[in-house]
Amino acid sequence: MLKRLSIAQYVRHLRRYQHIFSVFARHGFGFAISLLPAEPGWLRGAAPMPEARRLPVHFRLALEELGPTFVKLGQMLSTRPDLLPPDYIAELAKLQDEVPPVSWAEIREAIEEELGQPPEALFAHINPESMAAASLGQVHAARLHSGEEVVIKIQRPNIRPTLETDLQILQDLAHYAERYTALGQVYRLEEIAEDFADTLHNELNYRREGRNADRFRQNFARERYLYIPKVYWELTTERVLVLERIYGIKIDALGALDAAGHDRHKVASHAARMIIKEVLQDGFFHADPHPGNFLVMEDGVIAALDFGMTGYLSEEDRVNLIRIYAVAVRLDAHGVVDELVHIGAAPPDVERRALARDIEGLLRRYHSLSLQEIRAAEVLEEVMPIIFRYRLRLPSNLWLLGKTLAMLEGVGLKLDPAFDVFEFSEAHVSRLLLGSVLPNRRWLEGLMQRGLVWSDLFETLPRAALQLIERINQREPIPLSVDDRILNRADRLVTRLSLSLIISGMIVGLALVVPTLAQSHLILQVIVGLGFALSLGLGLWLLLSIVWKK
Repeated sequence: MLKRLSIAQYVRHLRRYQHIFSVFARHGFGFAISLLPAEPGWLRGAAPMPEARRLPVHFRLALEELGPTFVKLGQMLSTRPDLLPPDYIAELAKLQDEVPPVSWAEIREAIEEELGQPPEALFAHINPESMAAASLGQVHAARLHSGEEVVIKIQRPNIRPTLETDLQILQDLAHYAERYTALGQVYRLEEIAEDFADTLHNELNYRREGRNADRFRQNFARERYLYIPKVYWELTTERVLVLERIYGIKIDALGALDAAGHDRHKVASHAARMIIKEVLQDGFFHADPHPGNFLVMEDGVIAALDFGMTGYLSEEDRVNLIRIYAVAVRLDAHGVVDELVHIGAAPPDVERRALARDIEGLLRRYHSLSLQEIRAAEVLEEVMPIIFRYRLRLPSNLWLLGKTLAMLEGVGLKLDPAFDVFEFSEAHVSRLLLGSVLPNRRWLEGLMQRGLVWSDLFETLPRAALQLIERINQREPIPLSVDDRILNRADRLVTRLSLSLIISGMIVGLALVVPTLAQSHLILQVIVGLGFALSLGLGLWLLLSIVWKK
């Protein structure tokens, strides 16, 4: 957790505060300084506020001018449509994270400091010209003494003090805004600042990035269409990462792919299989799938690079997605609202009728279209205004997933205009729907846990019964006194309640399976139909038994 700034730190960071506010004022955001207790004198020459349509552009330019911390902040904000309007989100997606490279002398010193030896002792050759330079680090090609070609990712020297200062300032501004501004009454700004700091600290730890690469390699060990470069752990530290060098063609370089004889449809299919597996099966996905991070190797295999940004979906997240999907395909807008409240995305006091009306309009616009006509990027564009209007707080990983799917779809459409990510995923979603309502490992684990509770009960019940019998024999008063009539009535009530829960569970479970039946075998359709008939018959029998025995 970041500590708030002390008076001494305020004084020490005063110049940075002044620079931050000056940059925003110069880009026309001087009006925002009214949030401060008093307007600083050095802001009196601030530029007038530009046209509203130009504000998102100036916001992006200001972030780029302020350096790496604010560039990363903008990238994080581009995944939060609940915080900013859609035009800001679209503009922040254009943020450039490219800067002039650090000199080779500084990079050489950083490698020696981290690895404890001169680079010449560890590498047979290092190209002093960088392959790529970003705000946090840069990459150099090298060769080991064993002859293996590698790339070295080195963190920019002295970047951490600057980042820590900026993070402390952002945390303090969030603290002030949350307590004294209208914006702070709506959003948990301090929590957002904390999450951003955690994300940035993770990105600064190259060991974590190496572990991500190893995890992807393990997850795709049986898949021949994806290749993950090897991590050289003996040469990797928190600030230096050494990876196997991969040669290939950028996945969106169409002319080069055609010249090399690659089947573009096959490449798009491989990319789709990758995202479906990592999202729906593994729950751990590459969250920065821009074309530069994927190369098509000579044999047509896709190589994935740069594992600094990843997303994680827990089993609960995936079940929640399935629940939302199940009600959405039935055009149940109120059901979607209920699910959004259930996962904490919408507050309990949300304007349910208005939100359901907007969601219903969105669902009906896409209901009549075939999967081939639906585009993930267009859906996201239509969803963003709804999220912002009702301040929906979608879990960041779910929104990151949406952006990942849209980016992948863009690459796929460029490779093959007939590419359809929804068609590829339909069968997998259907299997997940079935798995969520039919008995599986998760159900069995729950039964085992409840079995342990019943085991404890059966262990203590004989002892409690003996104590009760002893008190009866000694004619001691028993606190609870019931007769057979009350016990029988209670037994009937519990039985009816249990049957009601079982029948309700069967009906709800079968209802969730129904959307998948169109693509299912005839036998499964018959089984589901018989299940529905049995459930309705049991429900009718239970209803009649209650009426007759009143």
